[in-house]
Order: sequence, then structure tokens, then C-alpha cells
Amino acid sequence: MVIGAVLLAIGVVLAIFGGGHDSAEEGAGHAFHWYQRLYANLWINNVYFTGIAIIGVFFFALQYAAQAGWSTGFLRVPLSFGYWLPYAGVLMIVTFFIANHDLFHWTHSYLFDKNDAQYDKIIDGKGSFFYWPMDKGTFPVFYIVRMFLFFGFWIFFFNKLKNLSYAEDLNGGNDYWYNIRKWSAFFIIFFAVSSSVSAWDWVMSIDTHWFSTMFGWYVFSSWFVSGLAAITLITIFLKEKGYLPMVNENHIHDLGKFIFGFSIFWAYIWFSQFLLIYYANIPEESVYFIERLSSDVYGPFIFVNLGLNFVLPFLVLMTRDSKRHGIFLKLICSLILFGHWMDFFLMVQPGTLGHNGGIGFIEIGMLLVYVSGAAYVVFGGLAKANLVPKNHPMLEESYHHHI
Repeated sequence: MVIGAVLLAIGVVLAIFGGGHDSAEEGAGHAFHWYQRLYANLWINNVYFTGIAIIGVFFFALQYAAQAGWSTGFLRVPLSFGYWLPYAGVLMIVTFFIANHDLFHWTHSYLFDKNDAQYDKIIDGKGSFFYWPMDKGTFPVFYIVRMFLFFGFWIFFFNKLKNLSYAEDLNGGNDYWYNIRKWSAFFIIFFAVSSSVSAWDWVMSIDTHWFSTMFGWYVFSSWFVSGLAAITLITIFLKEKGYLPMVNENHIHDLGKFIFGFSIFWAYIWFSQFLLIYYANIPEESVYFIERLSSDVYGPFIFVNLGLNFVLPFLVLMTRDSKRHGIFLKLICSLILFGHWMDFFLMVQPGTLGHNGGIGFIEIGMLLVYVSGAAYVVFGGLAKANLVPKNHPMLEESYHHHI
């Protein structure tokens, strides 16, 4: 965290005094300021780490809904990710209120004024999605309410599942398992809707003219692979420190299979979205990829993104042995976590900063600060209760898991 803070401070100083604060935004005529890069990075990390936190709770709920027993021994690891959600909610809401005009073009009131030279018919047509029931261009009530609702219900479901799981440790019996399964089903239904709508709100609306009907799936797949990589990394870390004695190479193998499979799923969604837009060649759709692929700033990162998030895990995790050895998975999981952070970097920065973006001291520093903060909160939460749910009815199955 200290290293991250120092790098972030260096990046801010260089941005202020390095001459980049007065450059004109290409084709827009608006001056670019150093703090816009800071805001963009706050938003990238808010969205990315919120996703990892909620995916932890989703993975926990999924195991109960599927009546899975193999994962029981390490279920407290993904559950603990939910401890970051209150912090994520506060950071997201505060960042939006401070930086909305610098992040979201649709927040400017002149876009909805038919008498203004900069009136935008397309954004005006989407205005109710943000501003209902108030006038377009005033206060985005509908948008803000959705943000509060999503975080409110995510935190509610996390606390409900966590409290039931901890109570099971004390009291035992099968009733808790059935109760957690019921609440997991409710959560998964809510998550299915909220994860897609939050992706439209927090990421897709940055490029307000552009839209993709696959975008909810795309963000979910990126979040899910990142969450799986974080779960695997922490499970291996705890195992090597002498905790989680019941977790063996078979459990690690299954986590590796999840990462392998969903890295392919992410690539499938990425390619499907790209192919449909490329093939149709409709200007309002293709502009999203053109401004990224044709950019000197972002073009190379597109290929690094595909290499880290698909080619590398596909080739390395193809064999059985690679999914059973911690050293391979630690390396791959670390690279995947950085790779999917870069995925969100490519979703956010081109639409907010244009050619003024890139990966430098601010980006790396901010990432390290968020990684450290999230890890501190998650491990702190993990230490509050037993690492293993000792009265879980399927614990014995997890002990004897073999593939």
C-alpha cells in the first residue's frame, strides 16, 4: 500500500508539472486536466474490485444452489470477499458525486436542451434511463437509486449468508444448510439482473452512443474469471501457510478447471461481441473498437489483454499437471488478475480520457493501493470466524474429494 501510494503521488506530480494538464481533447475542444486521469483510475478500480467482491459471494451461493460438496473446505474464502462490498459502495457513490462530469458525458445538461448547439438526440432518447422521474439533465435519480439498491441488496445478501454460515458453526444441524440454499437462490436471481444493469450503468454508459446487447455477459465473464483467480490464489496461499489442511490437489485442480473453462468463456464473449460488430459494420457500433484498435495508446493493450486473459491460461492450464501445482496457478492467477484489470482499463479509459490515457505511475499506484486495501479487509474478515465451516453437512465429502 505504501509503495502504491508513493507511485500514485509521483504520477500525480508528474501529471501536474509534466505539461499534460493543458492538452486539448482531440476533436472535442475541452481542456484535459490531470485529475481526470485520477478519477478514471478510481472508477476502473471501483468497478473491478466491486466485481471481485460480489463474485466471491456469488461463488459461495452457487455452491449451495448446486448442492455441491467438493468446495466446502474453502467456502469461507470466497464468502469473505463480501467484506469489501460496504467499502466498495461508499467509494463508488462518492467517486460518482465528485467526478460524474469527468467520467460520464451524459451528465451534461446541455445535451438535453433542444435549443443548445450541442443538443444530442441519441443521448436525449436515453435520458429517462438515467434521470426518471426528474427532468433530463438535472439530477440522475433513477441512476443513483439503482446504485444504492444494488449495493444495498448485495450487502444484505452477503450479511444474511455470512450470519447463517457462522450460526451453523455454533448450532449444527441441517436446517442452516437448507436455509442458506434458499437465500442463495434468491441472491442468484437478484445478481443475474443487477450484474447486467450495473455493467450498463457503470461501464457501458461511459460511451453513451454505443451499446452492445452482450455487454452484461461480457462484464460478468471478466468479473467471474477475476473472482475465480482471487479465490484460487488465496486458497493456495492459506494452504501453503499451513491452514486449510483438508484442501488437497484435487480441490486445486477443480479451481484450475474453473479458471481454464471461464477464460475460454470470456474469450468467446469477447470474440462474439467483436465479430458481430465488425461484420455488421454499423458506424455507431464499430466506433467502440475503432477508437481502441486504431489508437497508439490503447491498440497494443488490446492484444496484451487477449494474450493474458485467453492465450496464456488456455495454453498453460490445458494439462492436468498444471492445474494441480500451486506454482503454475499462482503465476497464472496473478497474471489473470492483472489482465482483467487491464480489461476494465480498456473499457473505461478511452471513453473518459481519449488519447490522454495510458498505463503509468498513477495506474500502477492506484492498483496497488486498491489491492492492498481489499486484501486487508478480506483477510481481516476471514480471521473473524473459523476458516472451515465445521458443521456443514457436506464437509466429509470435501475431505474425501478425489478426481
